[in-house]
Amino acid sequence: MTRTSSRSATPAKAAEIVREYPLDHLEGVHGVTYDGTRIWAATNERLVAIDPDSGAAVRKLERPCDAGTAFDGKYLYQITDSRIEKIDPASGEVLATIPAPAVGGNTGLAWAEGSLWVGRYRDRRIHRIDPATGAIQRTIESNRFVTGVTWVDGELWHGTWEGDESEIRRIDPDSGEVLERLQMPAGTNVSGLESDGADLFYAGGGGSGKVRAVRRPRHAA
Repeated sequence: MTRTSSRSATPAKAAEIVREYPLDHLEGVHGVTYDGTRIWAATNERLVAIDPDSGAAVRKLERPCDAGTAFDGKYLYQITDSRIEKIDPASGEVLATIPAPAVGGNTGLAWAEGSLWVGRYRDRRIHRIDPATGAIQRTIESNRFVTGVTWVDGELWHGTWEGDESEIRRIDPDSGEVLERLQMPAGTNVSGLESDGADLFYAGGGGSGKVRAVRRPRHAA
């Protein structure tokens, strides 16, 4: 297990929101993932697939989905209550189920390096778990509440949401040190988080019922 100090000395930059995707008649957006073509948003009662160009909802899977969502290149993974479901996106069939790290408090979900990565909100932790058994393989500690989690180009990013403030943070996956902070506008919160593998993050907007595209900073090689 790794630990960080309680505060970060890394200065924050303003997050650049480049587009919003409003989803009508929804209580909120929780998990978010991207399958290379469509954005998937977990919206309590159903998973909604969004065309990122038109903003239209193009698929809906009727599954309970109150937290993080991930995609492994073929299948969706969805946290619901105390379990994680492996879902065929073509049929909506649940192919397997594993236990989540704990009952309640699970937030973000990501797929990377053959494992699932689960954010634990008030625990301020990210667990790497075995996708076949749910066994915890390692733990990274943050110094803020953890919402969405994503990996891109070997970088680990997670969302935070405390009070009316949210950030998207890049942290060192070994030490948990905060390396970069993107501060969202006041009242604009981050629930789920996913990278498109290029220049954007897709951030769930919680009770706003929106997914927001946020510019991802690029770093020199």
